[in-house]
Amino acid sequence: MMTGGDRLLRPANMDPSAQDWMSALPEELWDVPLSSLAIPGSHDAMSYCLDINSPLVPSEPDTFRLLDGLFSCLTRPLIFKWTTTQDKSIEEQLSMGIRYFDLRIAHKPNDSSSDLYFTHIIYTHLTALDALLSVASWLHSHPKEIVILACSHFEGINDQLHQAFIFTLKKLFGSKLCPRTESSLTLRSLWSSGYQVILSYDSETALSHQELWPAIPYWWANQHTAKGVISYLEFEKDLGRPGEFQSHFGTSFLLFECVFKKLLCLFAFFLPKDSFFVSGLNLTADRCYITKNPKQSLRTLTFSNWESLRKWLEDQRPGSSPRSLNIIAGDFLGPLPLCSLVIALNQKLLKKNSVR
Repeated sequence: MMTGGDRLLRPANMDPSAQDWMSALPEELWDVPLSSLAIPGSHDAMSYCLDINSPLVPSEPDTFRLLDGLFSCLTRPLIFKWTTTQDKSIEEQLSMGIRYFDLRIAHKPNDSSSDLYFTHIIYTHLTALDALLSVASWLHSHPKEIVILACSHFEGINDQLHQAFIFTLKKLFGSKLCPRTESSLTLRSLWSSGYQVILSYDSETALSHQELWPAIPYWWANQHTAKGVISYLEFEKDLGRPGEFQSHFGTSFLLFECVFKKLLCLFAFFLPKDSFFVSGLNLTADRCYITKNPKQSLRTLTFSNWESLRKWLEDQRPGSSPRSLNIIAGDFLGPLPLCSLVIALNQKLLKKNSVR
């Protein structure tokens, strides 16, 4: 007898056609801006290869650092099961249809090398260069697929490391990098120019490099229930799509964000019309919740809330209207069919399927 967990784990979204879903879209959608398409995204994309024995990132509180030093046999298993958000490699995620990657870059403390890693409280085994080499190789085999790489956090990275990393990114992706001056971000125009990579770099260092795009707003609910996540995302939708210069605030700043966005509406002509933004379906548990629920993990929490998130997701629409969605990111994209559901939303953009 198949259980609910078995149904979640079936390889439904390993459909080979997902590897090239952008090039397989109807021609009617080739001239739609990417910011109006529904694009599957991976939250904390590299957390599948976290190193349980690596140091904590420097930004963690001193009290937690002390606790981890004294009782690592207790803290490390907890850290690992609550920081792991993905269980598929970056190549597998690409082949499943993921086209937005949340990449949190860091340099390990006391590391004399210039190697950079990914982080989510602890560091990954895999270096940033190794992972991005895999992306470049995959793109070479899929010349009509476009990816959005969102580099952020940059724990422990000084200006020298920034410049070295940017140089490496330019060399690695070369002519595939779409400059931020590109005025037409549609599939047809990107294909004709040979662009495959939109590289967002959340640092002031990026300003002097036209190949680097600014930070992409991420709607993060910071909630541990589907109800909380959905309520937050609906609130954001009511305020309208964010512009490039809008910041994202947590739930404790909703009132300020509401006022801020309304002020921005008065100056809408300053904002780009085709800016990307991410709606996060990822759940978040604080330390109090984790302490009270020792048998749970981020995986079990995500699975137990998935059905409600799925129903909400199926009702969403991409497009350019104020309440439409663009990039939709989540966790555990291997066992959960988020990719196929998000890609399917693009059918709602077809004229024959439009609501009259």
